[in-house]
Amino acid sequence: MPAFARDPGTAAYYEQRAAEYDEWYASLGRFAARPRPGWAAEVDELCRFVHALPPARTLDVACGSGFLTQHLRGYVVAVDQSPAMVALAQRRLPDGVALRGDALDLPFADDSFDRVFTGHFYGHLPPAERAAFLAEARRVARELVVVDTALRPGGTPEQQQERILNDGSRHHVFKRFLTADQLAAEIGGQPVLTGDWFVAAAASR
Repeated sequence: MPAFARDPGTAAYYEQRAAEYDEWYASLGRFAARPRPGWAAEVDELCRFVHALPPARTLDVACGSGFLTQHLRGYVVAVDQSPAMVALAQRRLPDGVALRGDALDLPFADDSFDRVFTGHFYGHLPPAERAAFLAEARRVARELVVVDTALRPGGTPEQQQERILNDGSRHHVFKRFLTADQLAAEIGGQPVLTGDWFVAAAASR
């Protein structure tokens, strides 16, 4: 099983993708013609879900461009391995801070935060990295909220995907699709969002 969080090729892909990352959410560019019924409404629902989380000292792990991060309330620290993603996220966090960081070796003391939040990161992790991430999340915060991509009817739960960027470059990433119940079981919590496109689960220690 390939690595994801520490794979140099994956790191290069997300650094290169940063400027166009939000096109996935906004159905622009290569995503404009992709048939995704109900997508826009569910993106709005997801943003409302994130905003409705109680204000807390929150660490957003693998924050990407900060598209979801910006909806978190309370004091927010965001980490990502990509400098370009960190720069984009920082612009969306006028009262928080975005930093480069290793999701599997978080540079924070035990119980530094009330909550760890992560969106569309967990589903990329192979088993060993999932275990490492969950251990780190539980170490630095008492609550964990994970958002990821829903397994759709007839969909393949696990695959190696080819990703094509606007410049035509081709990249490969490992990706899992999850039901809300499966995600909850894996993180030891409860489902908190069940949609056609997105799922979320929350766990506390």
